[in-house]
Amino acid sequence: MAPRVLMDATAVPADRGALGRYVDGLIAALGAMGTDMAVACQRADEERYGRIVPAAKIVAGPTAIAHRAARLAWEQAGLPLVAQQVSADVLHAPHYTMPLRPGVPVVATIHDLTYFTEPDAHNAVTATFFKSAIRTAARRATRLLVPSKATRDELVRVLGADPTRIDVAYHGVDHALFHRPAPERMRQVSDRLGLHGMPYVAYLGGLEPRKNVPALITGWAAAVADLSDPPALVLGGGSGWSEEVDEAVAAVPAHLRLVRPGYLRFSDLPGFLGGALVVAFPSRGEGFGLPVLEAMACGAPVLTTHRTSLPEVGGDAVAYTEPEAESIQAALRGLLDDPARLEALGAAGHARSQEFTWEASAEAHLASYQRAAAQGAE
Repeated sequence: MAPRVLMDATAVPADRGALGRYVDGLIAALGAMGTDMAVACQRADEERYGRIVPAAKIVAGPTAIAHRAARLAWEQAGLPLVAQQVSADVLHAPHYTMPLRPGVPVVATIHDLTYFTEPDAHNAVTATFFKSAIRTAARRATRLLVPSKATRDELVRVLGADPTRIDVAYHGVDHALFHRPAPERMRQVSDRLGLHGMPYVAYLGGLEPRKNVPALITGWAAAVADLSDPPALVLGGGSGWSEEVDEAVAAVPAHLRLVRPGYLRFSDLPGFLGGALVVAFPSRGEGFGLPVLEAMACGAPVLTTHRTSLPEVGGDAVAYTEPEAESIQAALRGLLDDPARLEALGAAGHARSQEFTWEASAEAHLASYQRAAAQGAE
């Protein structure tokens, strides 16, 4: 018999971000498969999840859990009570942290190990917190879910986690949302960005150090400075701004155009990604690399790095660079000078993206829940 799953969606931030896209995509696919499910969420998301999974029991936590400290306290004391109330067989903790006394088997998602492997790429306080959370999950969760084989291997290498307790479930992509955009959608987004048809290189994601944005800015500027019609660089998404980013921006030659629109509307993402000459994502390390897959689904040529999980996502359908600015400059210029290669990459990426669905991801998650429930019953 399939287990009753309690999904803890309380960590999903208001701007959704990659975590929101993971939890929302997974919940919708699990619901469509008829999974027996309850969802714990923020008050602001109660109606949303009720719409996404009408058959699920939705439990909104107290208003205070919109603040992280209160959410973490509630996760320890309140979440196990919810699990009891909804008669859950398994609790899925989708973002590293979990209750110490859950009362039911726990499946915890560990997205990446960069808090250990790239400590300089994180705020020290945040890194200390998540390292502790990951160690706890690796020790106490019934099963661990990871979005790539690279993350599984890191978990085993860095923390000595038991590989027989780790399940790999690739993320999917919402093909209804991320698709090749119509020309008028690309025009609308271009106008909204103030580019009015000007060619551009796109980046979508956070601005934390491991995303390597300063090297992208420097590499782009060097790659396009001598072109007669140099493409702009648009840094979409991501809150936060660092001194390194400031310094890289200050060094951009005056005749080049850099646009920072902040968060973009979900409905604008296909036009933004699909309308770019290249989507550049030169990250130093990812657990999965959802922005790469989303750009591929929009038919965009992608330039990324060989690091961690990114080759698992991109395969032969994307271009690669080392993370350093000089390498980004050479790789980007090579692509901009080769329109036929850009077109081929766009087509190959789009075709490969079709292999990644939330349905396939949900099936892998469900198998992990069933293993956890069986282990809990032993």
